[in-house]
Amino acid sequence: MTVLEAIVLGVVQGLTEFIPVSSSGHLVLAQWLFSGSADHLLIQALDFGTLAALLIYFWPKLVDLFRRVFYEKDYRLARNILITSIPAGLLGLLLADFIQSSTVLLTPLVVALMLASVGVLMVVVDKLPKKSAKETGTDLSPKRALIIGVAQAFALIPGVSRSGSTILASRIMGLAPKAAAEYSFMVSIPIMFGLIGKLLLKSSDRAYLAAHLDMVIIANIAAFISAILAIHVLLSYLSKHGLALFGWYRIALATVVIGVLLLQ
Repeated sequence: MTVLEAIVLGVVQGLTEFIPVSSSGHLVLAQWLFSGSADHLLIQALDFGTLAALLIYFWPKLVDLFRRVFYEKDYRLARNILITSIPAGLLGLLLADFIQSSTVLLTPLVVALMLASVGVLMVVVDKLPKKSAKETGTDLSPKRALIIGVAQAFALIPGVSRSGSTILASRIMGLAPKAAAEYSFMVSIPIMFGLIGKLLLKSSDRAYLAAHLDMVIIANIAAFISAILAIHVLLSYLSKHGLALFGWYRIALATVVIGVLLLQ
């Protein structure tokens, strides 16, 4: 991997991790353009930069969450974040090796099909009422938090999108677009810590990081900078708009990818 490729992949990761268009899907497509194959470990290694961006951007909310739990004894938001994180966390541990070695999931066709499927759902869900939805992640019941968690678990498939699946499910569960995005980002934090922990604890993954350390660092710096921008832009956009734009983008990209595959 060249420096230019590392920067491009880092920017793609940062922009698409939080914008609901699937970072893993875009990284699979980008890697296929560069080398003709996809590397799932590299996709996971780029979580360092995006997690750092998330922690810095949401630091005031994390401090407020800490205050609620330890001073006000209000456990609702922390409870919901934990419940939402469980399905994806468990499935991630059970299926991580399968996903990494899969020759089917890490293909442009699968990515295109998932991009299109979730894109259609986004367009449909955007018809839900926006002004009447005033709840936040704190107001969710444990059952609704679990449903969002089950939806998030589908993001293990490249092309689905972790933020896209949780924002969609949160909208269906009654949250307004911006509140759904904020909750989606908060529940991404424990999942990202889990993915990074796996990378650091597994000897073969540590060896991969050591072998590609310079390019991984460059890519994560690019991911961090672009992720900060993406979070700010997305929250500003969703305060006034819905998900339809992202749904149509996903459908259009999937159409292009399938068209290219058919011409090969």
